[in-house]
Amino acid sequence: MDWLKKIPIGQYVSGKSSWLRVIDPRIKLSWILLFLLTPILANSVWRISTVFVLLLITFLSFLPQRIWWRSLVFLLVFSLIIGSLSMVLPTSEASFDLTIRAPDEIPGTIVLTRSWEVFRLGPFDLGGGALGPLIVDRRSAELGIKTSTLIFTVIHSVNLMLITTPPEDLVWAIRWFFSPLTLLGFPLEKLSFQLLLALRFLPLVQEELQNLFRSIGVRAIDFRKLGLKSSLGLFVSLAERLLSNILLRAEQGADSLMSREGLWLSSKQLRSCIVVNSKYLWINISSIFWLLIAISLRCMYGTS
Repeated sequence: MDWLKKIPIGQYVSGKSSWLRVIDPRIKLSWILLFLLTPILANSVWRISTVFVLLLITFLSFLPQRIWWRSLVFLLVFSLIIGSLSMVLPTSEASFDLTIRAPDEIPGTIVLTRSWEVFRLGPFDLGGGALGPLIVDRRSAELGIKTSTLIFTVIHSVNLMLITTPPEDLVWAIRWFFSPLTLLGFPLEKLSFQLLLALRFLPLVQEELQNLFRSIGVRAIDFRKLGLKSSLGLFVSLAERLLSNILLRAEQGADSLMSREGLWLSSKQLRSCIVVNSKYLWINISSIFWLLIAISLRCMYGTS
């Protein structure tokens, strides 16, 4: 019944069993930017390599398996489904419309044409009708790889950062990166506190969604007897209830904030001092070193 609580997507999980928890949040943000920005205009080899690096980091992070294995399996299956659909969908027909001269114009010539097909299945004879063929060319294969790897890289990298970094440290790191904007008059203190409230609001949304699923399970609704129209109306009413409950929680949070006369926490209160532990210093230095190596590899081998 409470399966949604067992998948901590976007929520911080306290603990001390992983080296990912002791990395400076500013270095984590730099790694996240690497995973989010380097797949842009990159080749398929680099995109697949980022997926394998993320999987390697996950398996070697010493995080409890109960934290990440459910979300990892679901995300892998979802990415593979989206990638497979992108492969079988037609991308363009420009490669098949090229005008090629007849090979028998010059006797003894051998025509060498580049095959655009990667995989062909069918056509199948279904007793009077034909199904197929299913053709996967190079452009559709590249599109499937790009789509699936991008979905996995973006979601899993951000999820790894959120489950190992307290929201206060994350907001403090973002505030540190954008601190030069204070010279231009940007209200970074208010914006960072609003971001902290948004991160704190994610568990409330998950709790409301879990309550709705629990209410459906307790009532043992038989959707076959309801029919398509009644089932669709039920899900629409549940979506309305979810939205109203979320807005009610937001209104309660705004009222509690107004009761404090609109006071917000500054970045110094979020993380007043930086304690550099010599025990974990080598982990941060190694993270910076591998970050520079990854940027260099992207410049040399990641271009398409």
